[in-house]
Amino acid sequence: MNVPWQQRLQATAISRLWRILSRLSPTTLWRLSVALVNVAYPLLKRERAVTRLNLEVVYPDLTEARRATLGRESLKHSTATMLELGFAWQGDPDRVADSIVEVHGRELLDDARAEGKGVIILAPHFGNWEVLNFWLSSHFPFTAMYEPPKLAPLDPIIRAGRERCGASLVPTNPRGVAALLKALKRSEAVGILPDQEPSWGSGVFAPFFERPAYTATLLPKLVSRTNARVVTGVALRRPGRGFALYFLAADERVYDEDETISCSGVNASIEAVIALDPAQYQWEYKRYTKTLEEQRGDPDFRRYRLYSSRNMK
Repeated sequence: MNVPWQQRLQATAISRLWRILSRLSPTTLWRLSVALVNVAYPLLKRERAVTRLNLEVVYPDLTEARRATLGRESLKHSTATMLELGFAWQGDPDRVADSIVEVHGRELLDDARAEGKGVIILAPHFGNWEVLNFWLSSHFPFTAMYEPPKLAPLDPIIRAGRERCGASLVPTNPRGVAALLKALKRSEAVGILPDQEPSWGSGVFAPFFERPAYTATLLPKLVSRTNARVVTGVALRRPGRGFALYFLAADERVYDEDETISCSGVNASIEAVIALDPAQYQWEYKRYTKTLEEQRGDPDFRRYRLYSSRNMK
């Protein structure tokens, strides 16, 4: 396949930047993130607007000033996650391992596997999920879904980074779902991102901070066909120290046969880890794009959208 030279040039520049950043410590990368956001904050109009709307929905009782502070801190953490990609994918493995200074709840994984059960890790966009992937694939047979980047030349670089400790990446299609099922039946661990809005037909509406959010039904489908346990996992950033891994038992509703109830449990599980440090969740993601009104075919559904041009001002 012929790749346009512009894409090759862009991919080369990004790859070299990752290589440079991989040599820096998490403490230095955090300080760099803070400096970048402080300088570029006025220019981040789209990110600021989406973050503001999301925080108004999920924390209506906070003052506007408190939400503004929380939103700014969230952008610092999201920037840090991007700068830490080189560290997680290409940094010396011993340095990455040493940056993980705490692990809480590992017994949830060990106990499930000791009982011959697979483990589904719900890994939301919180803290640094690439550091979480590094640790999981270093300690367990681990399979995760992977969607190639739009910039095709980066694909082998990202794959190498995510697979370097033994992770198995599978496509986001029925073949990938089949691979996840096989891994679970082998009593292995699999990881899924539970807070991405799926395409129509692949989800149900379930409450996320009390507002209906279109939520993927992959988790209930995996649970219904296996005897797997479900655990929420995150790598929480400890600025100046490194990362603390937290594994929490998922909300019991995830095991319900009703997909809507199960997805309500998924979202409640995400809410529980967000409570560890709300600033470390990626609030600039448009989690509430789809609406019940659009699903029902309401011709006036656009006026119910959270991220309308009116609200984004």
